[in-house]
Amino acid sequence: MNVQVFGFKDCQETRKALRFFSDRRIAVHFVDLKERPASKGELRRFADKHGAAALIDKTSPCFKALGLHVSGDSPQRQVERALAEPRLLKTPLVRIDQRVSIGYVPDEWATTLGGLGGRPEPPNSR
Repeated sequence: MNVQVFGFKDCQETRKALRFFSDRRIAVHFVDLKERPASKGELRRFADKHGAAALIDKTSPCFKALGLHVSGDSPQRQVERALAEPRLLKTPLVRIDQRVSIGYVPDEWATTLGGLGGRPEPPNSR
């Protein structure tokens, strides 16, 4: 199973997502958007599933600092802007094989993971 998490090291929601997978002993490929922004094709994959508007965090300080709350740009244009300003994105962006999700949604991940999505196994007590 291929799990990829896009986010920021200093984002609380991203850290919670990484903890969710590590608690279940699932290997994750983490992409820090600060060091390596997501590609246009990767963002398109999320936008095709959830819509371009769902990718943008309208409550982020970056959104307001860039004046996007009054600019009236279309969601597609905002996503293109997010290629240069990844702090505009709602994180974490999670891809499990071909399924994608935006934000912290542990119930959705547990369903996708099937039997692995439950509680972690207790350590052996011998």
